[in-house]
Amino acid sequence: MKIYTRTGDEGSTALFGGKRVPKDDLRVAAYGTVDEANAALGVARAELARELPLEVDRADGHATLDAQLAQLQCLLFDLGADLATPADARQRGFIRPIDEHDVQAVEELIDRYDAELPELRRFVLPGGSATSAALQLARAVIRRAERETVALAREEEIGDQVLPLINRLSDLFFTLARLVNVRAGTPEVPWTARRPPSGEER
Repeated sequence: MKIYTRTGDEGSTALFGGKRVPKDDLRVAAYGTVDEANAALGVARAELARELPLEVDRADGHATLDAQLAQLQCLLFDLGADLATPADARQRGFIRPIDEHDVQAVEELIDRYDAELPELRRFVLPGGSATSAALQLARAVIRRAERETVALAREEEIGDQVLPLINRLSDLFFTLARLVNVRAGTPEVPWTARRPPSGEER
């Protein structure tokens, strides 16, 4: 397969099913942002291997965070494919659409990992370990994908589980960002309100 095809040189791209649209089309923007979130997960995995090597290769045979992030990257590919498929192509079976089982699986991960975390009493700043920072970036990017997908859904039909999945993914990435800090022994940095200007009451 050639890396370049020249078919997009004039600013259009093909969706699943063959329809060509401008590269700034709402659908292209949405699945492009999902791809961006996937890249952020790739950065998180690279940092995880450096900061928490036991989460990449655990001797006890349990699933590692690295393996879980790899599965999430595959899920993001599936999500991007769903977004790249117009309604008529969906009906022709071009892809396996996102469904309620995908949403449920993400919810189960959130519940499992959240059980390890201290209660969240105030906002925390993105950061701590490099892995956590990358996961917070993935969270912010997938939130942008959600906004773009909401705009798309006003104009075109999308899968009925696409938005629920994107919404849960942002929660999962936030939970994972906190989790890796806990497992790395890195303190969370709380948000601190700015002081009012001198002489002003709160």
